[in-house]
Amino acid sequence: MQNQLILGFLGFGLIGGSIAKAARRVFPDCHILAFDTDNSALERAVKEGIVNTPLSAPTKELSNCHYLFLCAPVHYNIEYLPTLKQFLSKDCILTDVGSVKTDIDKAIKEEGLSEQFIGGHPMVGSEKSGYLASKDRLIENAYYFITPSESVSQTKVENFSAFIKALGALPIEFSSDYHDWVTSAISHVPHVVAASLVNLARNEDTKDGLFKKLAAGGFRDITRIASSSPTVWQHILLSNPNNILEQLTKFQASIEEVKQAILAKDEQALFRFFDTAREYRDSLPEGGVGVIRKQYEIYVDVADQPGVLAVVTTLLGSNGISIKNIGIIHSREYEEGALKIAFYDETSSNKASDILEKYNFIVYKR
Repeated sequence: MQNQLILGFLGFGLIGGSIAKAARRVFPDCHILAFDTDNSALERAVKEGIVNTPLSAPTKELSNCHYLFLCAPVHYNIEYLPTLKQFLSKDCILTDVGSVKTDIDKAIKEEGLSEQFIGGHPMVGSEKSGYLASKDRLIENAYYFITPSESVSQTKVENFSAFIKALGALPIEFSSDYHDWVTSAISHVPHVVAASLVNLARNEDTKDGLFKKLAAGGFRDITRIASSSPTVWQHILLSNPNNILEQLTKFQASIEEVKQAILAKDEQALFRFFDTAREYRDSLPEGGVGVIRKQYEIYVDVADQPGVLAVVTTLLGSNGISIKNIGIIHSREYEEGALKIAFYDETSSNKASDILEKYNFIVYKR
């Protein structure tokens, strides 16, 4: 095992499992050790050939890892550090995958592990959590924030960056402080806003659930991230309070400007509000994977007649395309096309569009 790549994981859910699966695909002979409080996840990972050595606790068996990923919630990762310090090899690169760096950085310094620590944050996510939701290509073509400690060697940084590249991700180096500021704006506050919109609809809903029926189309899509793990986001908000509060204050100011423009019947101000947002949103790159994971969906105009769904699914199935979800949209205020089809990846989405257009269906791509 001396020349064999050895990877360790403390926490084996969506992110840890996905990184491990990617490593198994790229480095099939690597040795993977993993600990998780969910024994069923480890048992499944062993059966699938992802994990070689399941652990019942963070033990000395992790001492020879080349890379050790802290993938549990931040407070658990911090609790593991005193134990890891006792046996971790000086050559090991210790990293995390957390969305906030402030607390883990402080704990790393206190434990004297700065020379081994390189913070990490793959800019991916899912509404689903746990090992069952993990995928071997989850981080492929996704930005992967790297936040090295001030004491870690450049050689370690270069080695870790090369490893992340090999897994298919796109490493980008930031300071921890800058990372936490950026993610507060493009990830943390958007999750708060999405949850707030859903709670608004919930609180205003009628006894017969009319809001729920009408919100099943575009509203469901634009608030998709509100389905994320409450526990995860509770911890994130409490771990990055200063940046999040600053961004929320700015967001409140923006909403207040809209309120005042409505009260003043200021047509130009309202136009500018939507126009500047439209311009910036339309300038966002189509390719790649951001911190809020893209959905691969198409919308198809279909006639309201028996058998039309069967025709579409047969066309796609006969061409080897797996459908993640399919359904008729009854509330289409934000959408084009009556039939919404979701896919697991961009390749399948593009192929499906080409096939359906070949058979004269009108297709709208997301």
